[in-house]
Amino acid sequence: MATVTTWTGREANALRHALRMSVTMFAEHLGAARRTVAKWSSQGDKVLPRTDMQAALDTVLARATPEVRERFEALRAPGTGDEPVGTLLTDPAVHGDTGGDAGGESGSGGDVRRRDLLRGTALGAAAVPDVAPLLKALFTPELPTAMVLSIGQLSQAVAAAKTDYQACRYERVLDRLAYLLPALGPVKAGADGDQRARVAALAADLYHVVGSVLLKVDDRGTALVAAERSTRAAQASQDPVAIAGSARIMTHALMSNGHDVQAITLASTAAQELDRTTGLASADAVAVYGALVLRGAIAAARADDRDAAQAMLDEGSRAATRLGYDGNDRWTGFGATNVLQHRVNIALTLGDAGTAIAIARTVPLAKVTLAERKASLFVDVACAYTQWGRYERGLNALRTAYEVAPEEVRCRPSVQRIAGDLALLATGSVRAAAVGFAREAGIRL
Repeated sequence: MATVTTWTGREANALRHALRMSVTMFAEHLGAARRTVAKWSSQGDKVLPRTDMQAALDTVLARATPEVRERFEALRAPGTGDEPVGTLLTDPAVHGDTGGDAGGESGSGGDVRRRDLLRGTALGAAAVPDVAPLLKALFTPELPTAMVLSIGQLSQAVAAAKTDYQACRYERVLDRLAYLLPALGPVKAGADGDQRARVAALAADLYHVVGSVLLKVDDRGTALVAAERSTRAAQASQDPVAIAGSARIMTHALMSNGHDVQAITLASTAAQELDRTTGLASADAVAVYGALVLRGAIAAARADDRDAAQAMLDEGSRAATRLGYDGNDRWTGFGATNVLQHRVNIALTLGDAGTAIAIARTVPLAKVTLAERKASLFVDVACAYTQWGRYERGLNALRTAYEVAPEEVRCRPSVQRIAGDLALLATGSVRAAAVGFAREAGIRL
């Protein structure tokens, strides 16, 4: 019989799927709040249910039928059952949805045939980029092969790396970073006077993108190292906007490593300091300020601090109004549309699915111009529909994300897990389409 020593959100979510229950149904079945079950679904391994919920989950599993326990074992296997926070878009025309997921096999026989099909499908290895060259460059900065760059050339190369990242060209940006990091030392050594501050600010941006791409490939610990280096470089630059910008990646890295409370404090403190030192007199300062408080709002929602999340969202809205347009100042992609996307994401994180749907309907997709933001939006949509058991809509949303940015789907382990869930949980023609999509994207199920 299946047993669980310690339940995490991931195992709880796998049990919910095995029981074929929605978030609301599972919450009622356990006697838990819907928001609690939604948090398990969104945070996975990062959250441990309370002791009373551990016991309730034990009881539900013990009373489950053999078919449910079999599905549970399959879903809790590595690579399945994990679902990050989703963003809900509900217009079927956007995703080309043609109906529900009825049909196909049901019961234990269908699940057995489904697993047999997946095991027999030769999809090739998942195309997660090779980060070894980047890690070598990060931890061995004085490589003999370091390129000699001028400050101007370094500035252009860092901008190109940022552009590649926002375009979801992750393999290319990893290649750029692997040669840019060793080149940083010689540029620093040759700088004098005011040049030192400029090089330090460029180093802060460079380590920022290193941390960002490492978070994309799920290397959370090393991303924290990169964020710390970005912070040190920004402080050396004495540029308030650079310092606040480095706080953004540090906030993200702290959250990804489970330090939500510290992330909230950092985002709030850094934003206040940026306001104090600059008066938010420039577009760069306003954009970084707004992006920073939005990152803090996500951390607050993950910590289940609804009041703090709402306060920081409102502050982000005020900053967007002050900025007056949807832009990409200081590589933030900040503006009113970006605030809306965060509102949807945070509402869902807090378990307010109805609110998330209502806000999502107001997101102007035409204004989501950065490939990384648009692809992430549709990945979140796919995750949300998968969570709700609307597998065809989830697959259509994932296909849209792939059309926008193939590497966002192909390279990210979290996205690959959504594809795996769709292929395992869907039935009939939708299941076959999900397996075909995984083959097309190069994802091993």
